[in-house]
Amino acid sequence: MTSLSRRSILRGAAALGGATLLSRPTFADERLPVLRAAPTSAQLAPAGYPSTPVWAYATEATGTVPGPEIRLGAGERVRFQLVNGLPQATAVHWHGIRIENAMDGAAPLTQAPVPPGDTFDYDFVAPDPGTYWYHSHNRSTEQVARGLAGPLIVEDREPWLGEPGAATRELVLILDDWLLDSDARIIEDRWDDLHAASHGGRMGNTVTVNGAANPELDIQPGERVRLRIINTATDRIMPLSLPHLSPQLIALDGHPITPREVETLILGPAQRADVVIDGRVDGDTRAGLLLDPGNGDWLEIASFVHSGDSLPLRGADVRPLPAWGTLPVPDLSYPQTEMLLMEGGAMRGMREARFDGKTMGFRELAANGMVWAFNGAASQMDEPMFRAALGRMVRLEMTNRSMFPHAIHLHGHHFTVLSRSGAANMEGDVRDTVLVGADETVDIVFVADNPGQWMIHCHMLSHQKAGMMAWFEVA
Repeated sequence: MTSLSRRSILRGAAALGGATLLSRPTFADERLPVLRAAPTSAQLAPAGYPSTPVWAYATEATGTVPGPEIRLGAGERVRFQLVNGLPQATAVHWHGIRIENAMDGAAPLTQAPVPPGDTFDYDFVAPDPGTYWYHSHNRSTEQVARGLAGPLIVEDREPWLGEPGAATRELVLILDDWLLDSDARIIEDRWDDLHAASHGGRMGNTVTVNGAANPELDIQPGERVRLRIINTATDRIMPLSLPHLSPQLIALDGHPITPREVETLILGPAQRADVVIDGRVDGDTRAGLLLDPGNGDWLEIASFVHSGDSLPLRGADVRPLPAWGTLPVPDLSYPQTEMLLMEGGAMRGMREARFDGKTMGFRELAANGMVWAFNGAASQMDEPMFRAALGRMVRLEMTNRSMFPHAIHLHGHHFTVLSRSGAANMEGDVRDTVLVGADETVDIVFVADNPGQWMIHCHMLSHQKAGMMAWFEVA
């Protein structure tokens, strides 16, 4: 078994530079806050370039990229009326939140896409603290690439900020990847680029942090800050580094971990990491957030500018985040074991797979826009990959027989990684999205405690569109 080494990740990243609920109008007396999706513009490219036409979410009059931060406490409700001001149907997925199936926003499985000019009401409890996000889940290869994503922050139940060993404040950092032309416009004729889809996906040429190119972030010398980092890119895996800032990892995909030092942080699309940093006290006034775009040449995508008096150091030990206390403990005595075999893509391909009710050879599959498969089926949405009884322990053995890594996301559940996955995962980590490297097998386990029909797919959205999408049922 080949591990997911940093080299294999970068090779993949560098390959390119059910029942449905009908949408319904809201009655006037419900008065839900509005979350509008509509065209607007944003200054994504550096100064001197024109603004970029984008699609964005808005709770005020004008949309922003990223979308407005939604922040609440654990156990509180998220309540919004989605108003679709786009020329396409859309839906909102609340990524990583263990919510009721009808509110998951996974069109077309859990709801019908919301047509232009129509609305849909989202109303659910966010049970677990952590760093999450929301994004389009209809035609998402295009709609997320146009800007439809934003942060969803669920605050800790118990005090953490300001406590001994903890940070004194936090910053939310939304990392995104844009494919822009020389006029800073999104290149729009490559949504169906099968060459990109069969490799690492649709890679951009501009990386933004909170919607800006290389922003400057203020920090005091010696200040301890919690960074909530979210990779909202459609396809790009992001190896990150925070030199001179003593970074320590404290949570993955919203779930707390025992604090550990991290030299290189690898975030696949949709993955999140909470990292504690300490402002430098060596007299230098700058430190960078660095990204390796896949060629080993680290680029600065944001800078921390130090100013003010030095703060007292808070010590080497970082205070752990409060435990969730709501996630069932895995019991591997008698698990239901399921398999997920990933095949396809460039340089290896697959001989045949089922699609649209028939078995096709690779050429016919490609003619239908399918170049990837789960368990011998491409975009199999007519029946579940597997079924599990409510409360059943499920062990899922995921084997990648392709030349590229994949970010596999389970809706409605968090899972525990059983086997170490190279540089990207640690055994025992709890996540909702896991990177599986080329020729690697990764085992995960979860309690199927959330009833409904749940998507499982690759969050390299080009791969999802080209066949890596399925669902499982908990009943």
